[in-house]
Amino acid sequence: MSFQQGLSGLSASSKSLEAIGNNVANANTVGFKQSQAIFTDVYAASLSGSGTSQIGIGTQLSEVVQQFTQGNVTASNNPLDIAINGGGFFRMSTNGAISYARNGQFQLDKSGYIVNASGSRLTGYVADSRGILSTGAPADINIRTSDLPPQTTTTVDASLNLDSRQGIPTTTPFDINDPTTYNNATSVSVYDSLGNAHVLQTFYVKTAAGAWDVYAAADQNLINGGAAIGSLAFGTDGALTPASQASLPINASIPVTTGATPTLVVGIDFTNTTQFGSTFSVNKLDQDGFTSGRLSGFGVGPDGTVTGRYTNGQSAVLGQVVLAAFANPNGLKPMGGNLWTETSESGSPMVGAPESGNLGALQSNAVEDSNVDLTAELVNMITAQRNYQANAQTIKTQDQVMQTLVNLR
Repeated sequence: MSFQQGLSGLSASSKSLEAIGNNVANANTVGFKQSQAIFTDVYAASLSGSGTSQIGIGTQLSEVVQQFTQGNVTASNNPLDIAINGGGFFRMSTNGAISYARNGQFQLDKSGYIVNASGSRLTGYVADSRGILSTGAPADINIRTSDLPPQTTTTVDASLNLDSRQGIPTTTPFDINDPTTYNNATSVSVYDSLGNAHVLQTFYVKTAAGAWDVYAAADQNLINGGAAIGSLAFGTDGALTPASQASLPINASIPVTTGATPTLVVGIDFTNTTQFGSTFSVNKLDQDGFTSGRLSGFGVGPDGTVTGRYTNGQSAVLGQVVLAAFANPNGLKPMGGNLWTETSESGSPMVGAPESGNLGALQSNAVEDSNVDLTAELVNMITAQRNYQANAQTIKTQDQVMQTLVNLR
C-alpha cells in the first residue's frame, strides 16, 4: 500500500462532491442539466509488461458529463417563458456569437428583441410585413410593435334566404327611407385603403316570381345613382339560375372622401343565396377587409410560430423560433449563464423548426425545471463522503505501517 492510492481517492471523492454540490446548488435553476463525474483507474507503466499481478496506483477524473434528460415543465405567468418538450436547444446570439440554451425565460428588450436575462437574443426565422417567413439563415427575432396596416375590402360573401312567399312592393319607386318600397335589407361594415369603415347597406326588392333587384347605399347615401346595382333570378328549386350565377359578383362602387382611394369597389357574392318558402334570413355576411390595429399581445405555438394579436381582431405571424440539435450534446462546452457553445466533439448544429425531425415541441407560458433529482443527489453526497473517509483511513493506515518500520531496531 502507498500513499498515492489514498491521495488519488481523496481527490476523486472531492471532485465527486464538487459535482454533487453544483447539482444541488442548481436544483432550482431553470433549464439546468445535472452533471456527473466519471473516473478511471490508473496503472503505472512497466518496461517488463503489465503481467497479472500489477496493482493499480489509484484513480483519476476522466470527464464530467452532463445528463441532458428532460426536466419537468412548469406553468408560468409570462407569455415569453418557453419550455422545450423534447430534444433541441434554443439558438441564442450575443453580438453575433452563437450559443445554445435550454432555459426559456425570455423578455422583450427596448428594441423589441426577445432576450434572456443576460441580454442574448433568441434567433429564428423572421417574418415580413405580410407574415411570410424567411426560412433561410436564422436571425434575431424582433417583435414589430407598429400598427398592423389596414386591408381594403374587396369581397362580401352574402349567403341569404329571400322569402319566396313575399309579394311585390306596391309602393314605387325604391326609397331608402321608405320600408314599404323594399322587402328586406342587410348591412355590413367595409373598409377603404386607409382602414376607414363604411356601412354598406343592401336592399332587396321583389319584381316578379323568382326575380329580385338589389339596391345599395353607403353611409346612408344611395350609390349607382339610386338605380339597382344588379338583380337575382331563382329557379323552381330555389337556387340561383345559371345566368344569375354567371353575373356574380355584383359590384358596389362606393365613393370615398376620406383621402383613401377615391372609389371603393366591393364585389358582393350571392352564390349561396336561396329563395325558399321561409322567412328572410342572413346565414352569412362576411367581408375580407379590416381596419388598422395595434399589437395587444402575442404567443408562441408548439411549432415555434410567434403570432401577434391586434386590437382589430386580426392576428399575424411575427416570426418562428428555431431549435438546434447535436449528434453529441455532451460535447458542448458549458459557458455559464445556462449557455453552451458547440465544439468539434459536439458536431455541427442541426437547425430547424420545432416538431420537425428529432426536435421537440415548444410550450409557451411554461419553463423547463432543472433535471436534478435532489433526493438522489443527497444519497450520492453521503456515498461520496463515506468514500472520502475510507480513503483518508487508507492514508492513516499506511502512515501507521511506515511508523512501525521506522521503530524497528
